Amino acid sequence: MNDSPPSPLVQIREVTKKFGGVTAVDRVSLDILRGELFAILGSSGCGKTTLLRLLAGFEEPTSGRILIDGADMTDVPPYERPVNLMFQSYALFPHMTVAQNVAYGLKKEHVPADRIRERVAEMLALVKLEALAGRKPEKLSGGEKQRVALARALVKRPKLLLLDEPMAALDKKLRQHTQFELANLQYQLGTTFVVVTHDQSEAMTLASRIAVMAEGRIAQVGTPGQVYEFPANRYVASFVGNINLFDGRVTAAGNGQLSVKCETLGSDELSVISGGEIAPGSTVCIAVRPEKITISRQAPEARDRNVIKGTVWDLAYFGDQSLYRVRLKSGAELQVSAQNLRRSEKMTVEWDDEVFLSWEVASTVLLQS
Repeated sequence: MNDSPPSPLVQIREVTKKFGGVTAVDRVSLDILRGELFAILGSSGCGKTTLLRLLAGFEEPTSGRILIDGADMTDVPPYERPVNLMFQSYALFPHMTVAQNVAYGLKKEHVPADRIRERVAEMLALVKLEALAGRKPEKLSGGEKQRVALARALVKRPKLLLLDEPMAALDKKLRQHTQFELANLQYQLGTTFVVVTHDQSEAMTLASRIAVMAEGRIAQVGTPGQVYEFPANRYVASFVGNINLFDGRVTAAGNGQLSVKCETLGSDELSVISGGEIAPGSTVCIAVRPEKITISRQAPEARDRNVIKGTVWDLAYFGDQSLYRVRLKSGAELQVSAQNLRRSEKMTVEWDDEVFLSWEVASTVLLQS
């Protein structure tokens, strides 16, 4: 049995793209593995769409190289690359039926008619649109249009499929359902997907690995769990999910732990697990996710936990969970997310309650940048 990891299908090597005096992509190096669903995540203007267009061949890099399946694609035009792009707008032909839209690319390549019928039928079955083969796009829902665009992109059997904000036109409930459908489809086909999105939950749901981009560079690459639980720096920690961030100073170090004093928390030193040698006096940033914090009106046992006191300043009830904003004496605020495990009309913690916040020492993230 071969246990070796998949080889890279896409190799991006020191790629830079400049538009006049603006650097959109700055010395990006990245490997995307064969058969994986990879997400490029970032805010508007971070360079993610430019990187996607470079992969598709719609832009040429100012410097650097792009290899797909071992072949240098840097100067290869889009129509000669083993790549297909699914546009955010779907770009369906309104005068064509679903089947004709899916068949369009094969006809342009002069594939025999019987082979076109076979492959279109196969693809429509895969995306569960056989019954809508004769329908025009104007008669389709948003989710159905998306599946037609996906089938049209996949019917040519590209080695690499690029998806630009694929769920942007869908409502929240349909988006969540479609995310699972897309991930399952990619798993069945084994085609390498690269999804560009600004939606953190979408990237976390879909991707086997995520590249977080900021200011044209890659801030971190990792699995969803690595990016969320072990952010590489302050930017990634604050961009992916909700988090409480506080600056502090190391007061003591030993036995794999640090004591950190955060003036804004107005408490005793917090205990943090150290990931390396950090000397007392060093300035660090500590972070804790809202769902890691326990909120109660009674003082908890402080063993292996950090404990601070505050007052509930605001709260929001979402049914399955409640979000609290707790103000400390210093004026600093922490967000706390609590699951509503019991069925009750009353909240266990209300506005203006004095509360204790506690979390495990291991749940504290230590950041140095």
